[in-house]
Amino acid sequence: MDPYGCDLEVDSVVAMSEAFEPVSILSETECWNLLSSASLGRLVTSVDGVPDIFPVNFVVQHRTVLLRTAEGTKLVSTAINNDVLFEADDHNVAEGWSVIVKGTARSLRTADEIEEAERAQLLPWTATLKQHFVRIRPLSVTGRRFSFGSEPDREFTAV
Repeated sequence: MDPYGCDLEVDSVVAMSEAFEPVSILSETECWNLLSSASLGRLVTSVDGVPDIFPVNFVVQHRTVLLRTAEGTKLVSTAINNDVLFEADDHNVAEGWSVIVKGTARSLRTADEIEEAERAQLLPWTATLKQHFVRIRPLSVTGRRFSFGSEPDREFTAV
């Protein structure tokens, strides 16, 4: 017991079990903070029931996902069906995380929209001309954090 009447052994076991949860749900604020720390994600589109996935570099701007693209499949598929998924993740030796944004994608067209997007300083990674900005407005944002470790012992029962 400590001077305040708390059982230190029990408190430390509770703290350890909370600290070592293998999967935890992230708050929306945590999701946006993690997305803001990443620069590579995956855009998932679907045209005529056929899904497609594209690696894209991106930035978070005003709690939206902003990406640039050239003419082609990504731009056309977001125009045909603007319901998209966006996923980004990262990891280190101890843990990882994944955030999924379900939302609507829209190609930016007005001078004001493009000027605002250009302030994000999102530059293409490849030496290609990517003149089109696409903004994903979220309908939902969910995420999980994964603490890495060994698989727990399995309990076997006789059948």
